[in-house]
Amino acid sequence: MVETTYQSDRIGRPGMQLELNPGGGFAIGLEIGVDFISVIAADFTAKTFWRHWESSDPDDGFLAIIQRAFDLTEMAFDAGREHGMNPLGIGIGLPGLVDCEKGILMFAPNLGWKEIPIKEPWEERFKLPVFVENEANAIALGEYYFGSANEAQTFLAINAGVGLGAGIMINGDIFRGSRGYAAEIGHVKLVPDGEPCNCGKRGCYETIIGPRAVVKRVKEELAQGAKSSILSEAGNDPEKINFEAVSDAAAAGDAVCLAALKEVGYNLGIVTANMVNVFNPELVILCGALSYAAEMLLPEVQKSVKENALELSQIGLEIIVSEFGPEAVVVGAVALVLDSIWREPAFA
Repeated sequence: MVETTYQSDRIGRPGMQLELNPGGGFAIGLEIGVDFISVIAADFTAKTFWRHWESSDPDDGFLAIIQRAFDLTEMAFDAGREHGMNPLGIGIGLPGLVDCEKGILMFAPNLGWKEIPIKEPWEERFKLPVFVENEANAIALGEYYFGSANEAQTFLAINAGVGLGAGIMINGDIFRGSRGYAAEIGHVKLVPDGEPCNCGKRGCYETIIGPRAVVKRVKEELAQGAKSSILSEAGNDPEKINFEAVSDAAAAGDAVCLAALKEVGYNLGIVTANMVNVFNPELVILCGALSYAAEMLLPEVQKSVKENALELSQIGLEIIVSEFGPEAVVVGAVALVLDSIWREPAFA
């Protein structure tokens, strides 16, 4: 599937009170997901004028996927040149543990990639600054500058897609830990002898939270004889059931699909409650693929947090869904580029 559009819609609002020139240049935001690639080009005031999304196959290997990402970056550059603007840099959000300084994807559990250099080959090819970051951290920065966290200083951005991660902003700075690998909440062990996780361990939160967990729960119910409209919609082939179809069926009142969503939403709330107890944020933003079913999931997350987090930690706490939907990472990738410019003393 390939979707490409050209338009000028705002992806957020500036996080700093500055007079910005839209023609000052453009940034490219790129997300290499587990099974897709997403790219946007945005001007200096964070208006998107080009976007592209397409599916990818992890079985093709990292060389083929990286080459395709190169090609899409070239397309974004062409779009920027057509608008008469100069490129400022490239931001890349990745689904795994990232050495931001060296620009290396150290480990992507759901892709099976280890120690893949990203920054160097992109800089060599495009002769521009390249900023590489874990996708959840990128989301946090994007929300901070352009999104719902514009007024917040300490907040969490929880990204639930194929994997599960968190971006943590503390007093206006991303918390990365000692080596940059903090907040891999998807790999906190929940069940000692639980299901295998792609990280190599067992019983991680990631195995029970996210779109895959929703689909798995529905398939298990169907295998036990549960009646659901989702099966006929999938041509009586359970392997054709996907998260979007489950969400649509749940919204239409299918009991099996709705129960699966509610269970995963409640489990996500438990993870969120644990994070709230540790970091005491003023805001939690839910991002990623689960936002597709936000109307059904958000009440379950809020209910679970209320039941499981400390009462004092919940004072003033707000839990919301990202306004950027599936583009939260690429918006954050653009923020990586603009943040590097805004923090330059000469710019102030």
